[in-house]
Amino acid sequence: MSEYPTPDILFLVFNRPLLTQAVFDTIKKSRPSRIFIAADGPRKNNESDAILCKKVRDVVNQVDWDCEIKTLFREENLGCRTAITSAIDWFFDHTDAGIILEDDCLPSESFFNFCALTLEKYKSNEKIMQINGSFHHSQFKSFDESYYFSKLNSCWGWATWKRAWEMFDADMIGYEESRDRGEIDKYYENRQISNWMISYLEEANSPSCGIWSTQWSYSILKHNGLCINPTFNLVNNIGFFDAPTSGIHESFSSYSDYMLENFSHIEHPDEIQYDVSNDVLEFKNIIQLTDPRLLNKGLINFIKRAIKTVLNLFHER
Repeated sequence: MSEYPTPDILFLVFNRPLLTQAVFDTIKKSRPSRIFIAADGPRKNNESDAILCKKVRDVVNQVDWDCEIKTLFREENLGCRTAITSAIDWFFDHTDAGIILEDDCLPSESFFNFCALTLEKYKSNEKIMQINGSFHHSQFKSFDESYYFSKLNSCWGWATWKRAWEMFDADMIGYEESRDRGEIDKYYENRQISNWMISYLEEANSPSCGIWSTQWSYSILKHNGLCINPTFNLVNNIGFFDAPTSGIHESFSSYSDYMLENFSHIEHPDEIQYDVSNDVLEFKNIIQLTDPRLLNKGLINFIKRAIKTVLNLFHER
């Protein structure tokens, strides 16, 4: 068990009462002393949204332990990108560290202990910018430690600090220059991973894009940050079969098949050291088999970059 109390929790909800209830039931077991609930507003001219959003917001009435409750209930629909990032801003106006859970991210009971310990242990280490909750490749490698350091962040149940979120760059300032200088390739240390990430970064760099998590990924790489990744699967995304709000492709549904795990003891690594082979393992055995982007946009982006490299070589002659 953790020697630290459950961290503050930001619970991001919208219009899915069944999923919201399932995640809340697990949060309730951890009995946080403070919970922040942020809800986007119903979409215009959508009667079912109005009803479902009301049911979701009623979850606050189920807090029956000693707990400070703060709510941010939007009257109008802001959309996923604005609603989530503004809610995280609001959360860190009130706390220095905490857990962020969306309504379809189901944690194990150990997730809260894991976050409590690592948030405390690395609170002053600015190189560590996020704590992931998911782990998907236990069948490919055994680990002696309870976590490793990764450059792949997952926002399906995670934790961070105010000092890290203050680095969030919604405008992705300097992205093109960083890409053209090869800094993204250098950061990820693997060309396949960097090509894949660039396909997301190119999309997220458009003002019309509704994605928010890719801008956060850019903020981490911009500051040469690392994520903590557990070697137990502590969070499952359970929303793939219930109209995901971000329009996630059905090929991602296999992520729901992983078992949630708990543990009684955390074995810390001896030092903060990044091993790219762990991210390559995740990429080749999991991401490459589930992300449809790797079959189209990722390949197209690779070809474009190859053409650009050849043209630059001719220009230099």
